[in-house]
Amino acid sequence: MRSRYSAFVVGDAAYLLATWHPLTRPVTLDLDADVVWTRLDIESTRRGGPFDREGVVEFTAYCRRHGERVRQHETSRFERVGGTWFYIDGVE
Repeated sequence: MRSRYSAFVVGDAAYLLATWHPLTRPVTLDLDADVVWTRLDIESTRRGGPFDREGVVEFTAYCRRHGERVRQHETSRFERVGGTWFYIDGVE
């Protein structure tokens, strides 16, 4: 989760796509250059430990978009495939 947030911070769409589950991954990803991510708060986690295959992360991310402060709250699902975690989807 934190590595995906960091990818948003630096605008690394390739990493975001590479860590997106193949069943839900979009073909392309265009990141808004006007968005400046400023903070990530992990609210809770369920599963996602070293022996789990699935995990859930509830988080709040903060950014500035077109000069306005924006808060994004989401609960995201992840699946580990071959030792690598992949983002499946999220609910705001």
